[in-house]
Amino acid sequence: MSVAANNTASAAIKDPYVIGPDGTPLTLKDLPPPSTKRWVIRRKAEVVAAVRGGLLTLEEACDRYQLTVEEFLSWQKAIDQFGLPGLRATRVQQYR
Repeated sequence: MSVAANNTASAAIKDPYVIGPDGTPLTLKDLPPPSTKRWVIRRKAEVVAAVRGGLLTLEEACDRYQLTVEEFLSWQKAIDQFGLPGLRATRVQQYR
């Protein structure tokens, strides 16, 4: 009986997660790959959510994705001020 209890207890332990921009759980495995070159709105928002939720530190995110701190902070500011549409690269001039 204790073996079954131990199995269920270990099954209950999950990877750490945060709630992503679309409302679903986001783990490290769900984040964009480190080789990402094309930054669409969803990917930027996922990285911001991961840092805000403590899944990654700012330094880890910048190292992992080869971002500058200023670039990451601009994503965060755009989300705060304008929501996800603020992350659109083609409409940057409308939001500044």
